[in-house]
Amino acid sequence: MNGKILIVEDDASALRLIEFALQQERYEVIVATNGLTGLKKAQTENPDLVILDLMLPGLDGFEICSRLRKDPETEKVPILILSAKTHESDVATARAVGADAYLTKSGDPSEIVAQVQTLISQKPLII
Repeated sequence: MNGKILIVEDDASALRLIEFALQQERYEVIVATNGLTGLKKAQTENPDLVILDLMLPGLDGFEICSRLRKDPETEKVPILILSAKTHESDVATARAVGADAYLTKSGDPSEIVAQVQTLISQKPLII
């Protein structure tokens, strides 16, 4: 097992694609299809990394990211934003609320897996 990844994504086909790619790399995958459930799972499941869509029902990805950064239990968990939004202002906002990386949805799961591996390898050890 390479780690536990929480994917918060409301698009079923995108969710399945990312989930499958990560499982092929031996990651344990937890999923949430709306913002509130995603926030709760991030706080209770102790993931090694969170992948967030921005446009979600309930809480959006920016709000979830901001709340996770303010919570001492989740403030150090790497967050990867994965979104169809490509505007520089969205990337800047994601960084401002604490995202570690931002990828646009390209349909190439290998790019997502590579970014996940990079972020997890940089995660500070909790002693």
